[in-house]
Amino acid sequence: MADFDSSTLWRISAFERARDAGQLAAGGEDRPTLLPTTLLVDLQQLQKDPIQGDVLEVIAACIRNREAALLYLQHGSHVWPVTLFPREFLYHSPRDVSHMTAGAAMSGLRLISAEPPGVKPPGDAMHERVAGRERYHPLGPLLWAVALHGPRARVLMEISGRVAYRLVSSSARDLPPSLGALSSATVRLKNETASLKEIAQWPGLSVERASRLLNALYLTGALMVSRSHPAARPEPMGWRSWFGRRK
Repeated sequence: MADFDSSTLWRISAFERARDAGQLAAGGEDRPTLLPTTLLVDLQQLQKDPIQGDVLEVIAACIRNREAALLYLQHGSHVWPVTLFPREFLYHSPRDVSHMTAGAAMSGLRLISAEPPGVKPPGDAMHERVAGRERYHPLGPLLWAVALHGPRARVLMEISGRVAYRLVSSSARDLPPSLGALSSATVRLKNETASLKEIAQWPGLSVERASRLLNALYLTGALMVSRSHPAARPEPMGWRSWFGRRK
């Protein structure tokens, strides 16, 4: 099978049958059987978190290590295969994220497994493993969608703690055209360095909305994180337990 060649996503039951029958391997005999060591170590570390299968943390690990990976994601009653290519800032999937954000399914997005990719990015020398161009999409919109609408409602572990934030450049890569209060906050971060506690108090924001914005900016390379800036503050008191109760 070639990474869900059909444009129709598989139902969970069909995916599980194919997986149990050993039909999910793709890419031929030259496909790696294990993820790169550095990425694998990061993913194993994430498994120690009480909230396992955190899609955004897994995506962040791929971005941080600049390593490609095939993620099988549970989206409602279907399996959504997404292959990340952080170095090319692309992802491969039979469905673009713009077709997956309707309804509440994105908030329940769950990682089933992370595996070595079965396809290569456009232009790779192994052209036989490069899929049709219509299956490759810019990575930015995917990162924004999962950060803003996915299940994670707190800042990523690597940018949490006593820190301050500021926009790296004049504009975030692939910034969605209309974000309301989030757009205003992004503009404000161009000129101000602020803590999560301060950002959460800006008009139209909360701890959760501020956390989601910071995650999206960070993953798209538009956020500077400082632990020595005078504006660095501890995370809002009690916010971790508040999120814990929500889960």
